[in-house]
Amino acid sequence: MARPRRIVLLRHGESVGNVDDTVYEREPDHALALTATGLHQAEEAGRALREMFGHERISAYVSPYRRAHQTFRCLDLDPGRVRVREEPRLREQDWGNWQDRDDVQRQKVYRDAYGHFFYRFAQGESGADVYDRVGAFLESLWRSFEDPQHPPNVLIVTHGLTMRLFCMRWFHWSVAEFESLSNPGNADWRALLLGPDGRYTLDRPFDRWCEPEPYGVTG
Repeated sequence: MARPRRIVLLRHGESVGNVDDTVYEREPDHALALTATGLHQAEEAGRALREMFGHERISAYVSPYRRAHQTFRCLDLDPGRVRVREEPRLREQDWGNWQDRDDVQRQKVYRDAYGHFFYRFAQGESGADVYDRVGAFLESLWRSFEDPQHPPNVLIVTHGLTMRLFCMRWFHWSVAEFESLSNPGNADWRALLLGPDGRYTLDRPFDRWCEPEPYGVTG
């Protein structure tokens, strides 16, 4: 099994929805574009990632959302060294179709009280739903490692919540641990690094906004 040396999770750059939440009433979430700031953030991330990857090959997976595709293009990776696929299972948490801002604000309050993992948005998904599809993607990813020619790097361009749930699934974090962590910033990334013992470790932790409160021994 040709496990990659590193698996990099990258959040998309700043989108118009990050600065104006009324846009969800007029445009589909999947169609929202990056702002000028978001484009610049992605370009800056690209400089760092190109230095990290060097001349090594990369297997890239990109969320089907426009802001993720724009972020990937701004990275300016060498197309001769990158195998890229659109991966719908890495999309943003579904909050419903056309979103009423006031209703979403109320639901965010409910979610904060109920818990980000279990609360399901009306007409949308819970964090647990996203966890399930991320788990299905991980099964496919592991099967890809069976190819002895698999690239030494994996790059995943996705969304903040999806990044945390990917790590939760990979490292077997508890729900309480997941709930205590914050999303990374726009165009921020985390890398899973393969150690000499055959185990992956996270290059740096997610910011923690509270101490986890587990229910029992599995916490």
